[in-house]
Amino acid sequence: MEITAITVGEFAANCYVVGNEGRGIVIDPGSDSEQILAVVDKQGLELEAIINTHGHFDHIGANGAIKDAADARLYIHRADERCLRDAGLNLSLWTSSGAVSSPPAECLLSGGELLELAGLELQVLHTPGHSPGSICLSVGNALFTGDTLFAGSIGRVDFPGSSGEQLIQSLRDVILPMAADVVIYPGHGPASTLGAEKQHNLFLSW
Repeated sequence: MEITAITVGEFAANCYVVGNEGRGIVIDPGSDSEQILAVVDKQGLELEAIINTHGHFDHIGANGAIKDAADARLYIHRADERCLRDAGLNLSLWTSSGAVSSPPAECLLSGGELLELAGLELQVLHTPGHSPGSICLSVGNALFTGDTLFAGSIGRVDFPGSSGEQLIQSLRDVILPMAADVVIYPGHGPASTLGAEKQHNLFLSW
């Protein structure tokens, strides 16, 4: 498995291209589709899936362009499905770049699924808080946390549908029990390990 991080858009969101034996997955293509597709092409990947960790515009903005270029199915949690078409819910209504819309998702997630994609097994973990349909994706020793957990911080909870109480519960119930050597790949900022976050992230130091 090869993980390539690409920082996209004005809010510096992380998009991840996950490649494995010539097949690939794109996680959170928020913008800059040409840059993302250039990585896919350079690695010679056949894209099987696009997965959104949640429905905010800076994580879904390039869904359409990626789908137009590749025969890839779109996955999102069912609680954030409406964000794909609703500029108010995906927060793009209040940005200078204008309303963002995405094609509908073929696959709606509930949490708890084990997805077999690109020769990999991805466990879908529902972690509401930043948004109702926020998910983390666990594959091997990697954990893609979206805007649930960052290096040294957590996602904002002052958006429509956000809940600080839910986010703390998600961290306690889902993230904290994981092993210290798990590598986290967040929706913004640098990668880290859960061991480092348990030691230094105030939101995980219970």
